[in-house]
Amino acid sequence: MTIRNLKILVLSFIIFSFAHVQAQKVRIYTSAGNIEVELYGDKAPVTTSNFLQYVKDGVYNGGSFYRAVRPNNQRKDQPHIEVIQGGTDADSLKRRGPIELERTSLTGLKHEDGTISMARSTPNSATSEFFICINAQPSLDFGGTRNPDGQGFAAFGKVTKGMKIVKKIQQEKTTLYPALGLNQRLIKSVKINKIEIIN
Repeated sequence: MTIRNLKILVLSFIIFSFAHVQAQKVRIYTSAGNIEVELYGDKAPVTTSNFLQYVKDGVYNGGSFYRAVRPNNQRKDQPHIEVIQGGTDADSLKRRGPIELERTSLTGLKHEDGTISMARSTPNSATSEFFICINAQPSLDFGGTRNPDGQGFAAFGKVTKGMKIVKKIQQEKTTLYPALGLNQRLIKSVKINKIEIIN
């Protein structure tokens, strides 16, 4: 096989892989109800592929939504956001290595109502934990000031069904989240029974 043919083969595989990722939708089965999410693998392939691998490996099954951020439980010196966060929670043994941050300035995605995105601390530190936005959250986009580094977070999909469930989870009672020093920890976490690919 010539180098040219090999390059064509590799390129075809990449295009096929991204097209396959692009079409994916998932359903999140929770103890509060189901949430369906469309994933944008064509715009955020690294983040989407990472999330889907966790789904395929069953890592999220038995996980939870454990954090709810509302206007009344945040620091006054930060832009306020509204999200719920879920994943493996404290079970770091289930997490793979961190992935590269796909900035919204490059993907063209925005943190809108229903957007799913990856939680992180520093750039290129996201692993398994994700969050869903309630209402538009521009401070989470590239250039936003929610994270002091201004790099934003990696949006990679959007809720198509179940925003009532997302909002219901956000309004559940919270208590002190020791790592943050804020009342954002759900007193009774919402169990993620499983996440499955539905197309």
